[in-house]
Amino acid sequence: MTKYIEVTGKTREDAINAGLARLGLGRDDVSVEILEQEKRGIFGFGRAEAKVRLTYEVPDEPAPEPPAPAPAPKAQPTKAKSVPIPEQPVPAAPAEAVPGAEEIAPAASQRERVEQYLSGLLSLMGVKAEITITERPNGGLNAELSGSGMGAVIGRRGETLDAIQHLVNYSVNRGSEKRMHISVDAENYRSKREDSLVRLAEKMAAKAVKYRRSMALEPMNSYERHVIHTALQDYPGVSTASVGVEPNRRVVVNYERQDAGNKPQSREWS
Repeated sequence: MTKYIEVTGKTREDAINAGLARLGLGRDDVSVEILEQEKRGIFGFGRAEAKVRLTYEVPDEPAPEPPAPAPAPKAQPTKAKSVPIPEQPVPAAPAEAVPGAEEIAPAASQRERVEQYLSGLLSLMGVKAEITITERPNGGLNAELSGSGMGAVIGRRGETLDAIQHLVNYSVNRGSEKRMHISVDAENYRSKREDSLVRLAEKMAAKAVKYRRSMALEPMNSYERHVIHTALQDYPGVSTASVGVEPNRRVVVNYERQDAGNKPQSREWS
């Protein structure tokens, strides 16, 4: 389920940080849209605060279970001299197992739950991997997968890896009062992908300045678009904006004629 909040602040960064503090999330957990840029004004007149919209995902609430059917009324004994047959106990049906999470104990730590869920999920995928879990500097956990067959875990442009990360976050955070972000990586794919995205962003920005026209990139997820926006936020002569709808939302690098003392900025950071 997708939700959003709108926050204001003296600057764009102040508004973003205030929204993240209110949600208790990190920058990578939200998609940021700049609704209004801050205005300095002249002699105190015309000054306006920046306004941003933070969009984030929350786990869908599980559907309520249907009420159990009322037990059938027992037949009344007749006056015939028949010997009643005692009812035999009916064995309870085994509970349906949740793939990769059937043995998770409620008292287990979150680190153990992450490792156990990933082990079960990878086992169902037929992949053997070594799982290394560490704490993130800004809170949460990093789960690094290594071994043979990581191509199946990563998938096309990291789509399978993103799906695994979403499942782990949903499973571990389900029923918890405070949400913890869990990043799942395989063979350092995300770091390598981020480096290639930065190089791609700089290449497209150079083309936009050279040919003085906008350059559109391929569709990307919210995190990859965030990498592009961040890489070009200080690049002279260009601004960035996200256009389209998911899953075909993409970044456009726009050529901006740069006035003296007025650097173009990104209009949207998602």
